[in-house]
Amino acid sequence: MRFLLVQIFYYVLVTEYIQATGLKWVRVNVPQYRSPGESAQLLCDYDLGNDTLYSIKWYKDHEEFYRFVPMARPQATSYKMEGIFVDMGLSDRKKVVLRTVNLKSSGLYRCEVSAEAPSFSSAQSEARMEVVYLPKEDPVITGVELQYQIGDEINLNCTSGKSHPAPVLHWYINEQQVASPEALIYYPQVQHRHGLMSVTLGLKFSLSSRHFLGGSMRVKCVASVSPVLWKGDSESVVESLAVKDMREALLLVRSSGYKVETLPGIFLILIPALLLCARLNLN
Repeated sequence: MRFLLVQIFYYVLVTEYIQATGLKWVRVNVPQYRSPGESAQLLCDYDLGNDTLYSIKWYKDHEEFYRFVPMARPQATSYKMEGIFVDMGLSDRKKVVLRTVNLKSSGLYRCEVSAEAPSFSSAQSEARMEVVYLPKEDPVITGVELQYQIGDEINLNCTSGKSHPAPVLHWYINEQQVASPEALIYYPQVQHRHGLMSVTLGLKFSLSSRHFLGGSMRVKCVASVSPVLWKGDSESVVESLAVKDMREALLLVRSSGYKVETLPGIFLILIPALLLCARLNLN
């Protein structure tokens, strides 16, 4: 019985020593976003302590695409995967370089570090990368009439350019975002070639005198594209990142007369508000 207790004590002591002096941590550093055609460097930093490295394995969405084993020949191996093109000349035990990323390169990347005997310990870390294709065109407002009067129903559509991920559209009336579900019409996303998408958001409301501030009403559609989800280390984090691109289209109603102007990045339609008052007086 005493011999068994000594063995257990020895085992616990050795295990705690190995854990204290062996592989300590793994950290991944992955670009939050890239544009199609760019390269991406995936970094895997780790502290082996007194352990000896057995292998480094990289996964995308839980499927292995790169392995580094110091004792193997060759040491580095890559596995075919859609959207993954490893530059073997620039990749090693600390980093993987991806060439010419595309939309299918987006995903969750994980680095797994394994130690040799006696610990055989392993640790991993992960982070998300999004490949973003930005719209080449400004959003377009359609459905504009040449004249309106108080009580008329406004029916407008705002359509974004093609992008990946899909753009997010917002309507503003006099710089106030339209949040009322009754005023917004959501249309299905339109799928285009190469995984690109465009969206249309409708705006519907009845025109009233309160919409005219200082004799004018300003209706604006804003389209924005940015990576909005990322996942890092062992923690799940969802957060808003910096907006990558923002374009806007404008509908402007003024009392100073009618004209149409086109400015870089902005589409303006000017409608005389005086006609509204005149028609009301006639009624």
